[in-house]
Amino acid sequence: MKTYKFTINGNKYTVDINNIEDGKAEVEVNRTPYTVELEMDEMKVSAPKVVKVAAPAAPKAGTTQANVSKAPAAPTASGATIKSPLPGVVLDVFVHEGDSVKAGQHVMLLEAMKMENNIDAPKDCVIKQIRARKGDSVMEGDVLIVLE
Repeated sequence: MKTYKFTINGNKYTVDINNIEDGKAEVEVNRTPYTVELEMDEMKVSAPKVVKVAAPAAPKAGTTQANVSKAPAAPTASGATIKSPLPGVVLDVFVHEGDSVKAGQHVMLLEAMKMENNIDAPKDCVIKQIRARKGDSVMEGDVLIVLE
């Protein structure tokens, strides 16, 4: 296993590369596991290509806070999840595991691109698991909260 430390837009990420096999890498970014498909350079089979990721659109001038009214939810074996809508740092978590929340209730505060973004519950539900804690750096699509 190799460990790398990256700073992207001021956010620190620890990336552990656990295994690379058949063009797929098993990695962990800030303790969150991912399976990544690699595009291999024909000349250097062992070196993955760098893939550009487009940054989210810049906020309108004069805005200081954005409200993410419906963070993306995806079904899991046990329910739905609230995922990070963009890369950032968790500033605060407003709920605890086992809490009942209403649709639209603020559950987390995420700083992204120097803006504070409220992450809201997509529906009336119960918080089953909180996967991101205050101070954690998260990537777009990371699961923040698991719902029942």
